[in-house]
Amino acid sequence: MTDYDRLFKELLATFFVEFLELFFPAIHAHTDLNSLTFLDKEVFTDVTSGEKHEADLVARARLRGQDSFFLFHLESQSERQEHFGLRMFRYFARFHEKYALPVYPIAVLSFDSPRKLQPHTYRVDFPDGPVLDFSYRLVQLNRLHWRDFVNKPNPVASALMAKMSIAKKDRPRVKAECLRLVLTLKLNDAKMQLISGFIATYLRLNAEDEQQFKQVLKEIAPEKEEKAMQLMNSWEEKGWHRGKLEGKLELVLRLLEKRGGLLSQELRGQVAALPPNDLDELSLALLDFNSQSDLLHWFDERIIH
Repeated sequence: MTDYDRLFKELLATFFVEFLELFFPAIHAHTDLNSLTFLDKEVFTDVTSGEKHEADLVARARLRGQDSFFLFHLESQSERQEHFGLRMFRYFARFHEKYALPVYPIAVLSFDSPRKLQPHTYRVDFPDGPVLDFSYRLVQLNRLHWRDFVNKPNPVASALMAKMSIAKKDRPRVKAECLRLVLTLKLNDAKMQLISGFIATYLRLNAEDEQQFKQVLKEIAPEKEEKAMQLMNSWEEKGWHRGKLEGKLELVLRLLEKRGGLLSQELRGQVAALPPNDLDELSLALLDFNSQSDLLHWFDERIIH
């Protein structure tokens, strides 16, 4: 079980400056990058649906040669949403109201379909003319072609090529080109693992394509082949252990809800924060639970002891 949204957010937060340089070179060139600071996550409640939404990334910065600040707001969206423009406007209005600063809004769309250009505006019109015409910057990955980014020395390019427009026959080559590119960059091990994990997650190959991938990698980067395979094998091994733990957590949460009803977000968070050994203990103890009070009592006993 991979948390795709978390993986995307982590990539964009880690390489936000490189993201701006790749897709929005003009604002990147005019931004004082030394002034860039990330703000705490903002959580908004949609009063119409009762759902809570957390803004993906909010950062404060100054333009070069200016004293006043502005905000970057970036949202990544892995599924098409009917009223996404309205959501972007609501974020814009609330950030503008709270911080009294200009907002530069960006949306990154990573879904596979539809491939037609998605709207990037929100309008309110009346018979005598519009009263609102809001627009935001848009990066729609499925309308970008991987070949246009294959020679760009940018870590975001090396990762996001995996979500661009790729013919089925080209998937092994794209995976090899992604790894070749990331290995040409001077990144620390943690950042290389993040990108290799992104590539492995979004460019899963069958056995036949995997053999073709290894052959292409040997052809285009023979001196980097061994390092590339070590990188992928390391991430896949870590991903297997992480996936196993996430699967166990999901099973425990489902069993708890079957025995005691829906869990609050606070309780789910407490269970998710348990170390692996304690999660094993809970998976055995819950067999005797009849209600949520039994779960609360189990947590109380852990605090007492």
